[in-house]
This record gives sequence, structure tokens and C-alpha cells, in this order.
Amino acid sequence: MDYEHVPVMADEVTEGLGIKAEGVYADGTLGGGGHAARICEKLAGDAVFIGIDRDSEAIAASEARLAGYRCEKIFVRSEFADIKAVLAGNGISGLDGALLDLGVSSRQLDTPERGFSYMSDAPLDMRMGTDGMFTAYDVVNGYTKEELARIIKEYGEERWAGRIAAFIVKERARRPIETTHELVDVIKAAIPASARREGPHPAKRTFQAIRIEVNDELGQIERAADDFVDALNPGGRMAVITFHSLEDRIVKDAFKRRENPCTCPPDIPVCVCGKTPDARRVNRKPILPCAEEVASNPRARSAKLRIIEKLR
Repeated sequence: MDYEHVPVMADEVTEGLGIKAEGVYADGTLGGGGHAARICEKLAGDAVFIGIDRDSEAIAASEARLAGYRCEKIFVRSEFADIKAVLAGNGISGLDGALLDLGVSSRQLDTPERGFSYMSDAPLDMRMGTDGMFTAYDVVNGYTKEELARIIKEYGEERWAGRIAAFIVKERARRPIETTHELVDVIKAAIPASARREGPHPAKRTFQAIRIEVNDELGQIERAADDFVDALNPGGRMAVITFHSLEDRIVKDAFKRRENPCTCPPDIPVCVCGKTPDARRVNRKPILPCAEEVASNPRARSAKLRIIEKLR
């Protein structure tokens, strides 16, 4: 399968970043290089582009896709939360722009053996990178009922989290749950038939929750939201595309803290903590994809774009 990447809100991202032809830019979620190509085409020969991904297949695909662009290109296999270490390791002091597209790669979703999809039968895996040892199998077969219920409720926002956790524990007592379809069958059995007839696929929320847990997705976002802004040069911008409310809430709150870092009690008339803003939100409300984009790329439907600019 070719590593294709249809970039979500590509025009809005490149416009929002305000790309400087001789700047230094990083894409922390490189994927197939769709957004990266739009950035690189605006960069001059002495500009620098850093592409980061934990998936070696994504790195290889993007290296090939971006080979013809003039700018210097640095590709790093890493988690995006390690941005400060990546920059230090390559002698880069600051960024003029950065992007995080937090959607799961279409290739990963559509490659059955990666175990992300509830539509295809495959071993329970769900690792975004293939070097780690911790997989969805370990979550499903190793977590306690209480731990399973917590992550399914918190990360999947699933109302039937307790029942699903109980059914998983009961089934794995007979034998380990090893494949995606085995897990789907357990989830379907746990959710009442009347609830299964409405809304998305009954396994969607649970699979999302397990994927988030396996890859520490929310922890990564919490660390990266501040570290990427720290790494920006004055006037530099960071764009983040989120795809569900948990991600968006973390990004929104992190950006608000940078814009208003004051920790004084609200009833104090004058700030005494001395903390002043070092960034501003470019858009107060998230930018959403247009109807035409959603029609041509349904996976863009839930996307939200937020942009922040470093002040000092």
C-alpha cells in the first residue's frame, strides 16, 4: 500500500503559520508528508524543515515525497513530545513554525495488521511506532476491570464502559482476547442491542480509548503543547489540528495558559504573581474544515485547528 496522506485544512494551516521563506519549520506528526509538502514548497534553499514521526514507514515515505524541495530537510524518528531533544540533537535553537496533526494516520487505520481498525480482523496491536513492546493486547488482557472501565470511559467517552470492562474480564478468563474481531464481539455483547442500533460502530469508542492508552496520546499532547511553544522564536507560530474533544481541550487550555499565565486569585484587583503572557492565540475559536473538504475527505469532519503565536 502506498503511504498516501490527504492533509486536513492544508490551506488554513499554511496561511495560519505565516510561512517565512528562510525560516525553520517542524512537523511533529509527519505521516505521509501531505502537510510537509505544502510547507516545503514555500521554503527557500537556506530554510530548514524538520520532520518527526515515530513510524519508520512514514519517515521513509516522506523522505521520498519531499526529496525535490529546495530546503534543507532533517528527518527524525521520535515522538513529537521529544521536540526539545530533537532540536538540541540537530543544533537548532528555535522554530519559526510548527505543526501537529493529531489524527491517526489513514495508512495505519487502513493497514489491517496494525490492529487499529474494528473493521478488519488482526492481532491486537495499535502501536503508532513498531519499536515499543506495549500493545493493545497488553491493555485488554492485563488491565484490571477498574482500569479498563476508567480508560474506556475517560478516553472513549463510552457510557457502557463498566459493562464492556466486565465483559472483557469475563471473556479473557476463558482464554486471552487476541484479535480485533474477538474484542469487537465482546464489546457488541456488552452493549445492549437497542444502543447498538444508534450512532457509530459500537466498538469505535473503546478502540479509540485503547489506542490512546497504548500510545500515551494525551500525555504526549500535554507535554508537547508547552514544549513546542517554548521552542518557537518570537513571532513564530504553532498550528495544532485535533480530532476529538479530549485532544482539543488539552490544546485549548495550554494555549490559554500561555496567553494568560497569571495565577493570582480572581478577587485580587492587581496581579502580584508577576507572570506575563509570552504568546497569543491567533484564533479564539477553532477553525473548522469547509463543507467541500468534508465531502471529499470525510475523516476531516471532526477536525479543529488552533494556532498560537510566540510573543517573546
